[in-house]
Amino acid sequence: MYDVAIIGGGPGGYASALYAHNFGLSVVLVEKDEIGGTCLLRGCIPAKSWLQSAEVFDTVRRAAEFGVDTSEPTMNWPVALARKQQVVDGLVRGLGGLLKARNVEIVNGYGHLADGGVEVTGAEEGSRLLEARNVIIATGSVPRSIPGYAIDGQRIVSSDHALDWAAQPRRVAVIGGGVIGCEFVSLLSDVGSEVYVFEALDQILPGTDPDAVKVLERAFKKKGVKIRTGTMVGAAQITDEGVSVPFGDEAVTVDVVLVAVGRAPVTDDLGLEAAGIGLDRGYITADLATMQTLRPGVYAVGDVVAGTPQLAHAGFAEGIAAITHIATGEAAPVDYRAIPLVVYTHPEIASVGMTEAQATVAGRKVKVTSHGLRGVGRAQIQGHVDGTVKIVAEEDGPILGATVVAQGAGEMIHELMYAVGWEALPQEAARFIHAHPTVSEAIGESLLAAAGTSLH
Repeated sequence: MYDVAIIGGGPGGYASALYAHNFGLSVVLVEKDEIGGTCLLRGCIPAKSWLQSAEVFDTVRRAAEFGVDTSEPTMNWPVALARKQQVVDGLVRGLGGLLKARNVEIVNGYGHLADGGVEVTGAEEGSRLLEARNVIIATGSVPRSIPGYAIDGQRIVSSDHALDWAAQPRRVAVIGGGVIGCEFVSLLSDVGSEVYVFEALDQILPGTDPDAVKVLERAFKKKGVKIRTGTMVGAAQITDEGVSVPFGDEAVTVDVVLVAVGRAPVTDDLGLEAAGIGLDRGYITADLATMQTLRPGVYAVGDVVAGTPQLAHAGFAEGIAAITHIATGEAAPVDYRAIPLVVYTHPEIASVGMTEAQATVAGRKVKVTSHGLRGVGRAQIQGHVDGTVKIVAEEDGPILGATVVAQGAGEMIHELMYAVGWEALPQEAARFIHAHPTVSEAIGESLLAAAGTSLH
């Protein structure tokens, strides 16, 4: 009898398994694929490896601006692909070793809820029942598609396929201008592909601060990206010349279409309904204070949970909350207000807490301050001056949210995460001094402005 059986070995699942070690819980983890889940195998890690290769390519291309003479760079796609896989494989091995060191038993197969624990099918040894006092469902998500764009893995692909393109596609249409779509747009445009992006809503990165999006749109357009917002596409037509994507009275022909319209939870065939576990449009309903579902002793974490962000680090935190409740009976709720979101485009966009629009809708009276990067010495030195820091604070109250647009914004956002999480007042946060010259000085300048004591 295990203390915990976990279905799914992605970030939510493996974080739960690792954290259980702190309480001496016995754990079995069921995974039908390799350990690591979407993030490690088909998402965060491989995508950012590709984006790093694109950033290096762009840096070399601009080397003459810094007094370094080089020949025009060429993208060695197979080498970048091999490096991506090397990074992934190394992290998978490391994770496997860590789970082994924590005495987590790993069972390969398909897990289903059953009376008394988890039934595993598809394993080499056949069907078996893993008896467990508690079960955590962490089965993750898969790419969605839309009518007229059946994924074939060749001409019409999901992000899963795009991460393993054997050669660089020259003409690409990206359907969906959300986080995944924009990261691929950034990668492909950096290395010289012709890119179109179609978004049904009125801006790319829906829900992101509009001022931040404008900076990214300008960067995309400088690289030749054709952005079509507020645009619905018709059904794709595969021809000898490529794939035709109709929109309105027009159409574009490309070599491949990448469908990036979001991800769907993996909750089918898990025995959820028979177990009395509530679903909301396919997502599992859970108590966000404990991550426990409607059935006592059954928990859900990660992309399958209704009403929470589909982020690997959110899955980590939810796994910690679930294990804490299993081990101690105490709630350790995730503070979703202060979870950072990073879009790894060039430049990056990182945000935490409320945007100005969200705060206004919530009825908060806000004061908004911002500071651009053009006057920041380190940004000038690096040659990345297109960006800004924007802080949203309640009038005579705490910092509610912030957005950073900069090269490396994902590394900068965390001090603002603390400010939001601790409900710091602008004048409190502004007392602390940033090193000069750093790009992070823009945060300090924006905080000073929010406190009513601007410097530059």
